[in-house]
Amino acid sequence: MTPTDPHPATAFWHLLEPVHVVTYFSPEPRAALKAIGVRQFWPGYFGARAAPMGPVNAAIVDATFYNFAPRLIAGAVPAVWSHASPAALLDSRTEGAATALRRLIPGIDAEAPRIVPLLSSVVRSARCQGRVLAAANQVLPLPDDPVAALWQCATTLREHRGDGHVAALVANGVGGLEAHALRAAAGATSAEVIKPTRGWTDDEWNAAVLGLRERELLDDADHLTGEGLELTRRIDDVTNEISYQPYRDGLTTDGLSLLPSLLRPLAAAVTSSGEIPLPNPIGLNPSSPDAG
Repeated sequence: MTPTDPHPATAFWHLLEPVHVVTYFSPEPRAALKAIGVRQFWPGYFGARAAPMGPVNAAIVDATFYNFAPRLIAGAVPAVWSHASPAALLDSRTEGAATALRRLIPGIDAEAPRIVPLLSSVVRSARCQGRVLAAANQVLPLPDDPVAALWQCATTLREHRGDGHVAALVANGVGGLEAHALRAAAGATSAEVIKPTRGWTDDEWNAAVLGLRERELLDDADHLTGEGLELTRRIDDVTNEISYQPYRDGLTTDGLSLLPSLLRPLAAAVTSSGEIPLPNPIGLNPSSPDAG
């Protein structure tokens, strides 16, 4: 696939990720979390995202989220559960995200009822064995509010892709911090963005880079070697192939054609709003043609 002809799974990610990420970047979700007593960002982030799994410990969050420094997680989990229950966090994150989407996307109340039947079919078709975050989200009842249901569907599919990506990384012997360093070498992010937002120190980053050099995945200038490029492409290919399964199994040919056209205006409205900062640790580029 060329950059202008991406794998369809990548295209769907670019269309759904802007819908999901309002939960991290918009003021309404943060206000909703503060209203239930979770006032700091990281406890809100880890608590709300982990809430579908129940009141889990830091080790489980570390294993499933995969790319954060353990100390950053330990500073929030399990303490967050003493401030708000998983059920309260689930309600809060959904309410805050729906409120943000209504502000950012004019007409979403008219569009969501058209989109949710398609997306919910995709969600129901997702194979979630071995995908803990996706499985925990998949079994949540869809909200009656179509906008909230749209956000929840986008979230489940986002976690499905993420779980599959983690599996590909593990299978290829790439840890969470090493994955960041490889992405930085590929130009998809930078150490300056990742270290403060994922809790890694300079020494930890440098040690990961040294390990990748020793594996001959990075050269002395910290650029991808031929082997490094082959590895990252292989991981991306596996991620795309397994994350496309729900769409392939959950939609007809007509549905696969229709859904992007319905999602594109939503993604464009969010990405053009300036709500998503650039650069960002997620790797979402609002200027991508796939984003609308």
